[in-house]
Amino acid sequence: MTQFSKITWLKTSSLFFAFCLLTTFAKAQTTTGTLNDLSFLEGHWKGTYNGGPIEAGWTAPEGSNIMGYIRMIKDDKPALYEVFAFEQGEKGPIARVKHFKPGLIALEEKAVSDTYNFIEAKKNQALFEKDDVSVRIIYERRSQNQLVIQRGKMEDNKWVFMDLFVFNRVP
Repeated sequence: MTQFSKITWLKTSSLFFAFCLLTTFAKAQTTTGTLNDLSFLEGHWKGTYNGGPIEAGWTAPEGSNIMGYIRMIKDDKPALYEVFAFEQGEKGPIARVKHFKPGLIALEEKAVSDTYNFIEAKKNQALFEKDDVSVRIIYERRSQNQLVIQRGKMEDNKWVFMDLFVFNRVP
């Protein structure tokens, strides 16, 4: 092989290698999620929060959505209701949440909901980020009978998560 051929071969090989790396990186960055990534939420769950019982339930994925609710009780009275709609978006599920006081009095305006965008999913875990990037939420089924919702906030340029709600499956 001549010196010119070796240089041409090295350049071609380097370009091919770089192309392969970029293609792999691009695929990793464009991974999208589906509602099936959240199917671990399905079921009826109970726990305690703020000194009272808390209850949650989520449907199985169907019709491009998952519906859910959380009901909080304090001093044997309703304290807060949260209604969830996970809808399939282009990049993954979008979580929309509305909060209600007793009497179904909405805390958000009529046409407004808190919106959380899908970031990634692992087995029995999904990570979302609020539209304003102020909060991240992890939904995680830690065992067959335990579901945890963690809330994350930015501290010292890194996300720090704490358990917000810990639920046990209701048989």
